[in-house]
This record gives sequence, structure tokens and C-alpha cells, in this order.
Amino acid sequence: MQDVASFARRRLLAQSKNLPAVPATGMSSNEQIISLPTTRSSGSFPAVPKAKQPSAPSPSPSPPVETPPTLETDTKSGEPPPEEPSESGSGNIWKYLIIIPVVVILLAFLAFLFLCRKRAAKTIGPWKTGLSGQLQKAFVTGVPSLNRVELETACEDFSNIIDTIGGCRVYKGTLSSGVEIAVAATGISSLKDWSKNSEKAYRRKIDKLSRINHKNYVNLIGYCEEDEPFNRMMVFEYAPNGTLFEHLHVKEMEHLDWNARVRIIMGVAYCLQYMHHDLNPPLAHPNLSSSSIYLTDDYAAKLGEIGCLPSTSKSETSNDSESQHSSELPPLVDLEANVYNFGLLLLEIISGKLPCSEEQGPIEKWADQYLNDKSNFGSMTDPTLDSFKNEELEIICEVIKECIATDPRKRPTMKDIITKLREVIQVAPEQATPRLSPLWWAELEILSMEAT
Repeated sequence: MQDVASFARRRLLAQSKNLPAVPATGMSSNEQIISLPTTRSSGSFPAVPKAKQPSAPSPSPSPPVETPPTLETDTKSGEPPPEEPSESGSGNIWKYLIIIPVVVILLAFLAFLFLCRKRAAKTIGPWKTGLSGQLQKAFVTGVPSLNRVELETACEDFSNIIDTIGGCRVYKGTLSSGVEIAVAATGISSLKDWSKNSEKAYRRKIDKLSRINHKNYVNLIGYCEEDEPFNRMMVFEYAPNGTLFEHLHVKEMEHLDWNARVRIIMGVAYCLQYMHHDLNPPLAHPNLSSSSIYLTDDYAAKLGEIGCLPSTSKSETSNDSESQHSSELPPLVDLEANVYNFGLLLLEIISGKLPCSEEQGPIEKWADQYLNDKSNFGSMTDPTLDSFKNEELEIICEVIKECIATDPRKRPTMKDIITKLREVIQVAPEQATPRLSPLWWAELEILSMEAT
């Protein structure tokens, strides 16, 4: 039996090329034969250990699970696969790179603008705006629309009439803030009597006056228009000392000395220079005369155009196309005509005579006998003047002669007039503008206390 067993084992080893299994300790040869595998070996486990190996080797690991090529390569290299950058993260970075600089630039610009406005507010004091003390506090840029109820209360139910100009009533009023105003209202009281041409003229006038903002001008500060009850109003600054005409020709009014008259001349000249040369397109005053020059608390000149609202009803207006077309045209006043009227105004100021009277006729005709002889300049001065300055009188008379030249092409511009007057008259624009009254600070303090 042993020979048979040995033969069988050799045959099995020859066929499977495996080693014989090591018999367990304490087992007989028969038990060893019984434990032999009944099938051929798969080659996974050795049948008999080699002589050099004292113990059986540990089982080999199971075959690896198939993985994608990229993962297999990463596993073999021993390094984790790199993370791909997400698109959302990249987008957020670009947002930060764009938004942060924009915000910084915007904040810097706002800070710069704030500093500029603060510096401008410190530089331009209220005495440099040409407005009265209380009006300085309420002045706003642009032309706001005002409420009729407030204007009615300010003007004491429109009972405080201070003037009537060409069918236009002018009221004096005081707003709730203490601001004194002049309100010009048309005499038409019904919408059915208000023509389309009148509405065009009214809006054209507001558009024109809203362009003017000068210290020596009665500036437009608002308007009011309602159809029921009907009203068309314009709100102006208020100059409390009346017109230049009144001070020159009404004995009861305050007398103007030579220095006051020269200051008024320069204020009007600076304002006309602004209208003729600084505005684009230039503007001419439609009725330049002593009646259109208003005086402030300190007798500074303010050229005004308070009246001239349309006051003609539909029934009084011609319906023919020619009259309708002419009513839409601007007034026939040019810059040369303004210069001529400025020369007449200078004659009226230095002489104290009316622009035209039955006794002397037109003032320019009366002045011919004096203007042609330099030695007779003094004979033209107002006899109520205690004194005057010869050099200033001479330069004013020379300007008068140039302004009233019969040929408009030979008349100087307002810029030329200012240059010539400044050769002798040392009145700068700041000196010709209205100054605040001594009570302004007290008024401002009272208004501030009421506001709080």
C-alpha cells in the first residue's frame, strides 16, 4: 500500500506541478491520503511547502477591481488626483477684482465732491450772492413751482399791491420762512380769456428769466400757475428801496449822493455785460430805464424785469394771422439798443433830469450843448449834488457820447464800456453788489431759533 500511495503522489505532482501538502502532526499516512484533494489544483495554493520556507505563506490578495485609467495611474503613483478649479470660484474672484476697485473709486469721488462743496460753501459767503439776508437762506437754484395758497397767505390775500406795470399787478409778500418776495400776477382772471399766445409768451418769459442769475439783477425765484382758480404768477426777489426813478425825481425819497450814483452806474454796467457777453445766446433788457432799476437796503442797483406779463384777453386780441405771428416773436430789442439806452440812463443819473419833458424835450437833445465841450461837463450835473469827482464825470460823459451815437455800428459794447469806466472809477464788481444789512445776523439767528 505504501508503494501505491507513493506512486500516486508522484503522479499527482508530475501532473499538477504542485508540492505535496505537509502532513499534520500526529496524523497517520492513511489520514494523509484521505486529506489529498480529489480535484486538480488550481495553482492558487501550494500543495507542499518548499524546504527553505518554514511556514506556509500568507494568501495572496484578491485581484484588484477594475478602475478608470486616470484613477489607476494616480493610485500607482501614490499621489492624490489634483482638484480641478471650479467655475463658480473663478467667477467670484473676478467679481471681487472688478467690484472692489469700482467701489473704492466711487467712494473717493464722493469724498472729493463733498470736500469741494464744503470748500465752496466756505468761500462763497452770503454777502457775495447779491441776495438780501433772509432771501439768502431760502434761495434755490432753478425755478421751482410754488403753491398759490402759500403765496396768497404771504401777500395777505393779495391785498398788498405795491405796483401796477402794464396791466400786471405786483404784490409784496413775506413767506413763512421770513423771505420777502415780489409777486407779479397777470390781470386776467379766467382761463377762457387766456389765449394760447399769452401762454406761450408767459412760458417764454419764465424760460428767459430762469437763465439769468446775477447779483445786480432781480432774479426770478419761482412761479405759480393754476387753471382753477386761474392764475399766472412769477415770484421775484424783493428790493425794498424802490426804483432809481423815484430816488432821482421824487423829492420825498432818499437823496443819492455822487458816490451812490457811481456805484449804481457800475452795478447796472456789470449786469448788462453779463447779459450781453456771458449768456449764450446773449440777452438784452427789453425796457432799460431808471424805472426798471431797483435799489436794495444799501442802495445797490438791481436791474429788473418784473412786469411785462401778458395782460390782453382773447376778446381784445386780433384773430388775424399777422397779429398772432407777431405776438410769438421776441421783443424787438437788440444789444445796440441796450447800449443806447444805457447812455441815456447815464445822462439821467448825473443830471437828475427826466428822460423826456415838455420843457427840455428828449434828454439827449438837451445834452448836446454840453457833451461837445469838455469844459461844460460840470454844467450837466444835478444841482442837488453837493459834490462830484471831475475825473469820473469826464469818463462818464465820454461813454455817453459813444453810447448815443446815431450809427449803431459805432456804439461800443458793454465790455468796452466797462473797460473804459474802470480806467478811472475804482468800483469792482464785488463793491457794486448788494451787501447784507447790519441786522442780517440777528435775522438769521431768529430764523434759526424758529426753525428749531
